[in-house]
Amino acid sequence: MDYLITEGYPSAAERFAAEANVRYTSAIESVQERVDIREAIYTGDIQTAVEKINELHPSLLEKDAALHFALLRLQLVELIRKTNPDSDEHVLEAIDFATTQLAPRAPANPQFMDDLEITMTLLVFKSKELPPELSELLDPKLREEVGQRVNEALLKEQGERTKSKLLDLVRLRAWSAQKAREAKKDLPENLGLGLEHAQQGPGNGAVPSNGEGEAMVA
Repeated sequence: MDYLITEGYPSAAERFAAEANVRYTSAIESVQERVDIREAIYTGDIQTAVEKINELHPSLLEKDAALHFALLRLQLVELIRKTNPDSDEHVLEAIDFATTQLAPRAPANPQFMDDLEITMTLLVFKSKELPPELSELLDPKLREEVGQRVNEALLKEQGERTKSKLLDLVRLRAWSAQKAREAKKDLPENLGLGLEHAQQGPGNGAVPSNGEGEAMVA
């Protein structure tokens, strides 16, 4: 339950609560709001994500300047992604956005300034000619990273755990296995998590999909 709520799987959390006879908490009801924000970020609709964040917690981005800048920078990346070498339309839009939204905030932090300068460099190269450090900005992983930061900030604002206990246990297990191998202990190459039986429902049926994609363990 903790993992499903923290990572944002409301349907699965609700089903689990019903089948396990676990009390249905108000935390589950707030999960969908975080899911909507995360999905907006994952699809590149940063403006919608920012608006939803401000509706849910009006002071969050004002208090967390680094998170706000990360969202604005990602929004700039999405504008640059739309640019067409044969048209200045989106180029001018990206420059205007950077000038009005990011440039005034950049002097507050040297890292902000570096991030802005690197991002604007995207306009100099054609997409097929981007060096690795710039092509990373257009990788969907950047959306995922920012989305995860937003999810954790929202959880913290709501007084919830920012990391699920399951993730902590998985990471502790991985760390323990690494230390054991460094000490030359005899361990199997692949250590299971002991969840093989959990993949089956009552009898021999598989657990149905939660309808929200696979849960990710980072």
